[in-house]
Amino acid sequence: QVWQIRLDIHLLNHDGNITDAASIAGIVALCHFRRPDVSVQGEEVTVYSPEERDPVPLSIHHMPICVSFAFFHQGTYLLVDPTEREERVMDGLLVIAMNKHHEICTIQSSGVVMLLQDQILRCSKITAVKVAEITELIQKALENDQKARKEGGKFGFAESIPNQRITAFKMESAAVDTNDVEQQAEEIIAKADPPSEVFANPVLHTPGTAQIGEGVESSWGDLEESEKEEAAEEEGESEAAALECEKVETEDTSTMRETKSEPIVLSDSEEEEVVILEPQELPRKTR
Repeated sequence: QVWQIRLDIHLLNHDGNITDAASIAGIVALCHFRRPDVSVQGEEVTVYSPEERDPVPLSIHHMPICVSFAFFHQGTYLLVDPTEREERVMDGLLVIAMNKHHEICTIQSSGVVMLLQDQILRCSKITAVKVAEITELIQKALENDQKARKEGGKFGFAESIPNQRITAFKMESAAVDTNDVEQQAEEIIAKADPPSEVFANPVLHTPGTAQIGEGVESSWGDLEESEKEEAAEEEGESEAAALECEKVETEDTSTMRETKSEPIVLSDSEEEEVVILEPQELPRKTR
């Protein structure tokens, strides 16, 4: 008699590179799995329950991890761990499965790209580095899970659900003291301020608005202190500018008046005569 183990992987959602994710999930599930302990005496086989004996792990000699490589422009560009969009436009895909001992378990190539020997060797070197990193992460995760199980803490799916995450509005029950509730309420009412006058009819400030009751004073539209200072400064500047303009206009007016009162003297170099004209008698063209 033998144990028959079936591993099913259900894909809920993905963003590309399903092969690598499925290989990691499958090997971790097999390493984490525990089967019931069995004893064989002659032809009699006894399968013990978890209460009688602790389940035992499977005999896994190594962890083959898949690493995928996407090629573009006939192998000119190489990309590790392609996304779903990158897989749509890639020319070919190379999947190498390797363990941490640098032993190649399988190689699969697909697409319309022709790979050279140097390209495959380069991918194998990259795979060795990636497999060592992923294997270390898997072993640490398994050790932490085993430690949490021994200590009796949260593990597995329960550990992945933080407290108050799903039931965000759930509150822990708290004891409430209901003694002397009426007396406390009367004391609070006695200390409180009397209610303000309530208007029975609505107050219409402007068409389309109404107010029932006193409400709260609105500060909307009131200027802050800094805004008030800026407004005062702008107002003072505008007044000073207006006074300056008035002063300039006054000076210009007085100058024009003085100019009009004085006669203008014109000289003609040819005839050497001096003609005195009033301001209103000035010709349009003069020499």
